[in-house]
Amino acid sequence: MDAKKDVPRAFRTPPIVSPEAWAAAREQMLVKEKALMRARDTLTAERRRMPWMAVEKAYEFEGPKGRVGLIDLFEGRRQLIVYRAFFEPGVFGWPEHACRGCSLGADQVAHLAHLNARDTTLAYASRAPQSDIERVKARMGWEMPWYTIADSFDVDFGVSEWHGHNAFIRDGGKVFRTYFINERGDEAMGTTWSYLDMTALGRQEIWEDSPAGYPQTPPYKWWNWHDSYEAGAAPDAKWVEVSEAKEATFQKRNAGSKG
Repeated sequence: MDAKKDVPRAFRTPPIVSPEAWAAAREQMLVKEKALMRARDTLTAERRRMPWMAVEKAYEFEGPKGRVGLIDLFEGRRQLIVYRAFFEPGVFGWPEHACRGCSLGADQVAHLAHLNARDTTLAYASRAPQSDIERVKARMGWEMPWYTIADSFDVDFGVSEWHGHNAFIRDGGKVFRTYFINERGDEAMGTTWSYLDMTALGRQEIWEDSPAGYPQTPPYKWWNWHDSYEAGAAPDAKWVEVSEAKEATFQKRNAGSKG
């Protein structure tokens, strides 16, 4: 193989160094990465203290089983994230495909069982009829619930002309808007963690800085295989043992690095 053909002429590589020098450079970068992570944790803590906005209008959608209201999109859970995807006449790709950007995002969605285990539902919403939505979901292998917007929901929640994620929480029959992420913020969405971090309740783990009374459980313990979650089930005893041993290792290592 001709090495000269592997790298474009205009491309100048960074310095090529020894494993020891590379490890040292990585440690310097890790300091900045940890600072960024701590700053993100602080931001999400502030997000959990955002005021809520009462949703007064009775919004309606078309679903696979007919007309439903916004509260039905929660599927009985406490929190809801609605992503406005562009799939409708006039959007590039119609009718075979949804918007390329929205489709790329849909391809990144993590298995929904993990999000559901934290009492949170993710739903997509578009202007396309249900028959077209079901067809494109089947073609692309997408499994998230996907509804047809039937009123001014997209206009009222800032997603009539551009994509975005709206987060909601319910208290009985009352629904509140808690946060909104759009534009480049949508690039980071797709993981279980990015979704939970935008919600009012967060990851619901005891290490988080959350208001008093928010639901919180120990980290790791609630994790499960996506086909093994059972509502109300206690964490598996063996997994608790394994996760606690790993957590103890992390704590010992971190204590040593601070010393």
